[in-house]
Order: sequence, then structure tokens, then C-alpha cells
Amino acid sequence: MGDLELLLPGETEVLVRELCSFSLREMGSGRWNQQHENLEKLNMQAILDATASQGEPIQELLVTHRKIPTLVEELIAVEMWKQKVFPVLCRLEDFKPQNTFPIYMVVHHEASIINLLETVFFHKEVCESAEDTVLDLVDYCHRKLTILVARSGHSGSPEEEELQYSTPMKELQKQAELMEFEIALKALSVLRYITDCVDSLSLSTLSRMLSTHNLPCLLVELLEHSPWSRREGGKLQQFEGGRWQTVAPSEQQKLSKLDGQVWIALYNLLLSPEARARYCLTSFAKGQLLKLRAFLTDTLLDQLPNLADLQGFLARLALTEPHPPKKDLVLEQIPEIWERLERENRGKWQAIAKHQLQHVFSPSEQDLRLQARRWAETYKLDVLEAVAPERPRCAHCSAEASKRCSRCQNEWYCCRECQVKHWVKHGKTCVLAAQGDRAK
Repeated sequence: MGDLELLLPGETEVLVRELCSFSLREMGSGRWNQQHENLEKLNMQAILDATASQGEPIQELLVTHRKIPTLVEELIAVEMWKQKVFPVLCRLEDFKPQNTFPIYMVVHHEASIINLLETVFFHKEVCESAEDTVLDLVDYCHRKLTILVARSGHSGSPEEEELQYSTPMKELQKQAELMEFEIALKALSVLRYITDCVDSLSLSTLSRMLSTHNLPCLLVELLEHSPWSRREGGKLQQFEGGRWQTVAPSEQQKLSKLDGQVWIALYNLLLSPEARARYCLTSFAKGQLLKLRAFLTDTLLDQLPNLADLQGFLARLALTEPHPPKKDLVLEQIPEIWERLERENRGKWQAIAKHQLQHVFSPSEQDLRLQARRWAETYKLDVLEAVAPERPRCAHCSAEASKRCSRCQNEWYCCRECQVKHWVKHGKTCVLAAQGDRAK
């Protein structure tokens, strides 16, 4: 792993320096696609660096060249595109693309950025370098966590169903919905890393987290519902590594990574001196927070001993009177990226969708083949296998896989039967990837 490099140091710096923001209209264009490919390369290299415990140049370069605000703006721009423009594309009756991969790249862009931010935000200097955009990032994370809580009230977290989708666009909509769940889980990790810096955050950011969004109470709801866990056929499953995994009975008391992120974020927000001085413990907040006592078992405390301090805080909270809501007049900074983008593009969603339909998402067969070749060069198989945390899984049934699609070399299967069943979904992608390989 130590010798495996996707990017040379000089190449990495060039890619970081060239990162820039794009308008919603430009998404999917040639220049935008080039940046998406560069981001994927940076993403994979950042994971390789972290896994190999090397000095992490990508995180340092992003800070040096002040590119964290650029990434936050791109993240929110593609989130808005997915909410405002993508539904318009899906409703256009005359839009029946032969291949949805160009649109999928834009849909997937949000996942690429949040994944990179999750990897680098572990370092406190990255959070500090976000400057004013940390406010926008807090708002973004709050929107994603609200989606998680809302979904946990339904039949469970989304999962891939064995359905025959009537059109490629409907299938793409389903893929986007599944992706949204994973993006929200990444946003949870990013938020936890922001709370690690709670003592150095601006007063406006603290007020946004504690008063405007009341994040401690939202995190309590997440612990209650635990949308990343479910019961399937009487067995406990947890969502980890991009898929649902059955938890062995002997491992069920072990704290999952996502539960750990929530507990650490709560610890930071409730016990940090800066945050405690500004969090108004109203009657509602007190009632919500005291629910945590039921989760603080000896088994949990053995795994996260610092939570004993949180347990003491809750014991004292139970004996104190709640505070009345504060009515102080506070002048504070507010996030501006979402509002600015919405103001600039209000009333133009239909026009943006039609422009992209004509100039971006209806490529010729030759353009598709050239793009397929570039995708193949970006997603190097040896690097992807090194980044993967474990052995590949069957694309159809998720069992451990040992056979790879001989045509495109991208998908894995445990047996011939699963490969045949999965062909309905994999066929078009497979043909395109194989054509891209031949075009090299």
C-alpha cells in the first residue's frame, strides 16, 4: 500500500490549485467533467494517504491554497442542482437519453465532495481554513441530518430493490435516492469533526449550531432512531462501507462508527465551556437530553470512557430547573452560499435544464466512448482495490465475490447465476465501459 500512488506530489498540487467554482448552468460541461475527474483522483489519493499513515499532502495543499471554501461552495451548488434542476430534467417528456452516465456524474458529484471533506476534516486546521463557509457547511449538515431523522420514521432506510425500472431516468432517480442516504451519513461525520473545533469556532457558528438548529436535540433523535441499523429476518444489520452488513451476535454490543460519531459530537457540544455558556437548556432541551441516560450503559462507557463526564452532566441536569428561552438581540453572521445561488438562478431552473439537455446530456456515441475511456483512466482498478476496506462483494447479492465481469472488469459476482440476474442493470454500463477500453 505504501508504494501505491495515484498522483505524483507535483501533479497533486496542480489539481488542487486548479479547483474552482462552477455555475449551475455549467454542471456537466467539459471543464466541469475535468474537475470532477480531478476531484475523484484527489479523493482516492487522500484515502490512500490516510490508510498508509503518510504525511497527508492533499489536506495541507487544500489549506495552503485556500480551497476548502471552494469545495464547500461546489458541494452546496450541486446539492441545489439536484433539488431544483434534476427534477425538471426527469419531468421533460422529450428527454429520453440512451445513456444516463453523464447525468449520473453530476448526481454523484455531491458524494465525491462530501467524501473528500470527510477525509480531510479530521484535521482541525482544515476546519479553521473553511473560514466563513463553515456556517454554510453547518447548515448543509443540518439539512442532511434532518433527512436522516425524517426517513427513520418510515419503514426504514432506503435500500436497493429488485425492480425493473420503466425508464433509465427513473432508475437514475432511484440511484440518487439511495445515494442521498450515504451522503447524509458522511455529513454526520463532517459535523462531528466540526464539533471537535467547537472552542475555536466563531460566535455566529456556535449560535447557528446551538440556537438556530439545536443540534444536540437533533443528535438525540438520531441516536433514538439509529437509521444506520435495522432488523432483517430477525438479524441485526448495520450500514457500513457502503452496504448493509449483518452483525454477528458477539459483536452486537460493540459501538458502531456512526453511533460513536454522534456520541462524540454530543460530548463536544454539551461539555465544551464555549458551547455550554451559549446553549439554552430549555424545558424541551432538558427533556430531550435526559433521554440519553438510557443509552449510557456500562458497556458503552467501557468503549468510550469520556462519556462518564457526560453521564455526570446529565445527572446534574436532572436536578436543575430549565432556563426560559433567551430573547437577547444578537447580531450574527448568516450563511450566504445557498441564498446567493438561489437568488441568482430563481426562475431559471427550466432554462438551465433545457440548456443542459441540448448541450451537455445528449452526447454523441463518439463523445460517450471518449468519456468512457477517461473514466476508465480515472478509476484505476489497482487503486480502487487498495482503497477498498475489504474483499469485493457481489453486485447482486452482496456475498463475498471472487469473479469479475470479464467484459468491463468493473463489477464483481459470487457466481454465474448472480451475474445473469444483474445483467438487466449492468448491461448498458458494461457495454459503454468495454467500448471505452477498446478506444484506448
